Amino acid sequence: MVTRKDIHDRVLNATSKEELATVYGEWAEQYDTDLIDEMGYVAPVIASQLLQGYVDDLNARILDAGCGTGLVGENLHQKGYRNLEGFDYSAQMLEKAKAKEVYNRLHQGDLTARLDLAENNYDAIISVGTFTSGHVGPEAFDELIRITRPGGHLCFTVRDQAWEEDNYRFAMDKLEKSGVWKCVEEKTTDYIQQEGSSCKVCIYQKCL
Repeated sequence: MVTRKDIHDRVLNATSKEELATVYGEWAEQYDTDLIDEMGYVAPVIASQLLQGYVDDLNARILDAGCGTGLVGENLHQKGYRNLEGFDYSAQMLEKAKAKEVYNRLHQGDLTARLDLAENNYDAIISVGTFTSGHVGPEAFDELIRITRPGGHLCFTVRDQAWEEDNYRFAMDKLEKSGVWKCVEEKTTDYIQQEGSSCKVCIYQKCL
């Protein structure tokens, strides 16, 4: 029998995009129950609340980058946001997100590659659970910044383990020094309560 821990370990230790897509495809059906109900995955709620403090326009065009089954979109939709789009690598995860009926559009693609999305396209981007071990690294920031409008906000979590492994501090500071974005808020918070993990949750603003 494949357990929740087995799946979670495979996700964190995947060595290729193809392997990651396979695991998420297998997990899609039980993902919400396993992570929210059983493991205490609180990062989507925490990040959504943080973004709301900076984006008060309920019609703002927001991209949920690495949307998975739509946990973040569901949170934002419950708060009245109605112009939401989702982006994910896994077709099975996107099917679960579609069923929630909270996104206007869904996109399938690879966040580590050039995105087939126009620059200055979104008022805000939120990405939760994507910048983590074996998933997406800080190289994805360039494209997310490109598709955010000047003055728009980027809200994202970085799992504690990945923060150290992939030297996020250096990458984020380098982008800030280059003048493309600026840090507005950053804090450490719970990530998955049952496993005792934490994450950085950050808000950056694209410079004019």
